[in-house]
Amino acid sequence: MVAIERFHPIGIPGQAWGEAERAQWRAAQVRRRRHADGVLAPVEALRGGWDVVEYGVLDYPPQRYPLLALRSRDWNDALPVALVTGGVHGYETSGVQGALQFARDHGRDYDGRLNLLVVPCVSPWGYEHVQRWNPQAVDPNRSFRQPSPAPESAALMALLAPLRGRVLVHVDLHETTDSDESEFRPALAARDGKPFEPGGIPDGFYLVGDSENPQPEFQQAVIAAVEEVTHIAPADAEGRMIGSPVVARGVINYPVRELGLCAGISDAKYVTTTEVYPDSPRATPQQCDDAQVAAVRAALDYALAHR
Repeated sequence: MVAIERFHPIGIPGQAWGEAERAQWRAAQVRRRRHADGVLAPVEALRGGWDVVEYGVLDYPPQRYPLLALRSRDWNDALPVALVTGGVHGYETSGVQGALQFARDHGRDYDGRLNLLVVPCVSPWGYEHVQRWNPQAVDPNRSFRQPSPAPESAALMALLAPLRGRVLVHVDLHETTDSDESEFRPALAARDGKPFEPGGIPDGFYLVGDSENPQPEFQQAVIAAVEEVTHIAPADAEGRMIGSPVVARGVINYPVRELGLCAGISDAKYVTTTEVYPDSPRATPQQCDDAQVAAVRAALDYALAHR
């Protein structure tokens, strides 16, 4: 793969960004949708069947964003916990909408069997600006470590701290978009003063498991359920997806804790990160949301059956 020398308008090639470059990047961001409409209003509509927990507030002037989670109304400390997270990367729309759709349509299916904690939008500023990073040009999904450089990540870790050791299953809902290659990966390379090496975007749905706790049968149960909704991404000619070896159909693994990924925060026995491909001509936005819901339901069902 050939590195491209000049690939981003901000910064000097080979030099990591300082505060001036971060400010230039931040000034270029445009608010393109409203967190209040896309997240807060649907959460409020669910209040009758869920406890709504405000677990923090992000102060990014001129906006302030409440951080909300949906918690099973009949929480029972004798039951295991299932965690569903979306919008860690705010631009990944089906992660947010899929979490909300699951809560609306299927939350009560697990009454008396699981305590559910659904966090539909971890990164509200990213959601509004359709961005991977927060305003400081920090990726929340590389920031789940102590101390965290991202307040979004720190707030979620604080919410989860009392539940360490009690989470049975965690599904983190993501997308891999064409803009990853056209916008976000070049920006990342520029920010870090590194060369940009073009890659490819998998055509279809896939999962990222934990290389330290891969649970291959669990991952394949999720793949099988999602395949009824949308197509599964194939490996490339080298047997890889986004640079990582494909370990089973539709599955790659990352060291999630080492990388500071959201999937590493819970110590759950069963953990997966979904990756929907919303730019495929073979998938509609509703299919993408449905694929996220199918993944959550399959993950929870498998975890309950194999406790």
